[in-house]
Order: sequence, then structure tokens, then C-alpha cells
Amino acid sequence: MKELLFLCLLLQITPGRAEGGVVVKEDSDAVLPCSLSTKENIETKLFDWKKDENKDRKEVFMYDGGDYYAHGLSGQDKQFEGRVSHFNDELKNGNASIKIRKTKVADSGVYTCEFPHLQPPQKFTIELVVVASPEPYTRTLHQTQDRALLQCEVRGASPEPKLEWQDSSGKLLHAEETQRSITGGKYDLTIQTNVTKSGEYHCVLKQEGIHHNISAKTFVFISGEGFFY
Repeated sequence: MKELLFLCLLLQITPGRAEGGVVVKEDSDAVLPCSLSTKENIETKLFDWKKDENKDRKEVFMYDGGDYYAHGLSGQDKQFEGRVSHFNDELKNGNASIKIRKTKVADSGVYTCEFPHLQPPQKFTIELVVVASPEPYTRTLHQTQDRALLQCEVRGASPEPKLEWQDSSGKLLHAEETQRSITGGKYDLTIQTNVTKSGEYHCVLKQEGIHHNISAKTFVFISGEGFFY
């Protein structure tokens, strides 16, 4: 199945904290929800979105009584410049949600929405996962009359993928991992397997954290099958 399964966990928003997560495909838009349970008008208030990254906190979006980044306020992290907006018409309902446009894997992480001047101050937390799920690519590296060496590779997958070879019945085949690397949060992975029977074989990419599988298939014909037993 080539369709990506998106997981969007509903937030239980309560005063002071909200926990949950949003999963989106890379290059799509992500809405990070944040609302006061009191639905208090926040048009004249201050709220600040930050991204926790290691020991640093990146400035994502700040609103202060009508001013916001690129509209009277400065200090936004370059990663988010020109890509983040709020829902101005919803401020009167206590809605401080934001939209991040054209998300990248690097945008994945934990975000906080803070109201530092409310009494008491309030803070909401949400995790964003940006998914890259390219289809695996298969090819035959070497073939003789009694066996074939098959290779499967994926480039630029995130979160971390697992590759495996299966026969037409779904039986797992022994495979050797020949390459694994990570750049910018994206994984490149290659595995190989030897087969001795004609048939259809599937390379399956699994991203268990987002409950997503995608596969590619190839057909192998072993010309000498049955003549060497």
C-alpha cells in the first residue's frame, strides 16, 4: 500500500499544559493547535511558540498585542522565517494555533506554546513529526542459472526505516544490510538477499513509529531451477 498513513493524536487541552502529536508528510503544511480552555480573547495578549532542540530553544512564532514576527517583531529563527502564520480571526476565541508551511524533516520536534503574562502563566506542549517515506527501489545485481542476488535500497527516509525482503507468501528472507547512513535526519539504507527459486519477491519498508509500510516488488526467473536436485 503506497498511501501514507497519517497519525494525528487529539490533544486534551487543559489549563497549563496540553500533550499530543501531529504527523505530516514532508512538504505539506502542519497546524499546531494551542487554545485556552477559557476561550479568553487573546487579541491584546502575548503568546510565544518555541521549538526545543537539544539544549537550545528556537523562536518559531511570537504574537504580542497585534505585532508578530515579520510584522513589528524581530527575533524569529531563520529556519521558520516566512513559513509560520497564526489564525487572526480565532484570537478572540483564545486560539493561538499556528500553521507551518512546507514542512521539512528538520522541523520535527517538541514545540511549546506559552502565555507568560497570564495569571498563572500557561504552557502547552505538542510534538511534530515530519515524515519522508520514499518508495524502495529494487534491482538484480547478479544472476546465474541457479540463483540471483537481489538488492533493495531506500534514500532519504524519516523516521528511521527498516527494510526486509519477503517472498510472495510474505515469508521473511535472510538479508544482509550493506549500507546505513543518516544525513539531516534522513536515512539511506541498502539490503541484499540471495534467492534460488523463480517467483515474485517483495522489498518492504517499515516505519513502525508511524505505522507505515510501503513495498516494491520484482520477479525472478531461475532458468536452471529443478535441474540440480
